[in-house]
Amino acid sequence: MNVHQDALASAPLLDIDDASVMRGDRLILDRFSLRIDAGQHTAILGANGAGKSTLVRLITREHYPLAPGHGRTAMRVFGRDRWHVSDLRGLLGIVSPSLQHDCTSDATLEVAEAVLSSFFAAQRLGLDHRVTPAMRERAAEALEQAGATHLLGRSMASLSTGEARRVLIARALVHRPRALLLDEPCAGLDMASRRRFLENLRGLARHGTTLLLVTHHVEEILPEIQQVVLLRDGRLLRQGAKPDVLTGPLLSATFGMPVCVERHGDYFSAAIA
Repeated sequence: MNVHQDALASAPLLDIDDASVMRGDRLILDRFSLRIDAGQHTAILGANGAGKSTLVRLITREHYPLAPGHGRTAMRVFGRDRWHVSDLRGLLGIVSPSLQHDCTSDATLEVAEAVLSSFFAAQRLGLDHRVTPAMRERAAEALEQAGATHLLGRSMASLSTGEARRVLIARALVHRPRALLLDEPCAGLDMASRRRFLENLRGLARHGTTLLLVTHHVEEILPEIQQVVLLRDGRLLRQGAKPDVLTGPLLSATFGMPVCVERHGDYFSAAIA
């Protein structure tokens, strides 16, 4: 490991300091601060409108924070405040509904191309994209890691929601990223598909890929995830160990209604009281 790689390995995965994000004339994130250390599997939980999607776009560099002033930097990912997006994707893989929509709306995009094109930060392979044998080998490994090898030869448009999610994970894994940012990854999945998908994520977590899971479902928080972040009205409500944060009073404050929490082995569930 060289000095640059060593610095990346020791830096926090995410360090946001007093960041505010405007959309039009509306303040979406209000002086928001959050630190997530490298290797720290984390769930980010909040109601609709709490600021989860804006936070995701801030992390993926689709939104930029207002300058905090006093010479401070509002946000660093892996210790750096400036990234070329394609370089960042090599460290932080993204699985999001918007990416899935883009891939599945293209009727002729096949699974292999959807994965291989990630090497070029593109949705499809272009005439100037040279796919090497090493890339094909890495894509095959990523598809196997994601449990999606059996989908080869199919179009993205023909896949079920759960199948498409697996392919998107493989697309992210070709870079061997340090972390995966999963934005509502179980949306649209039935109970059985959700459990199979979550078990696949558990395997990735156990093999060293840090998970950042953004959700509003307590039931999706994996046993490997030991830290939970609660958002409310564009602010950080609470951050801490899972048993300390997944409580009735804190979730009631998060969702604005009385919530009761139950624990089932290594999983938690929540329901309106």
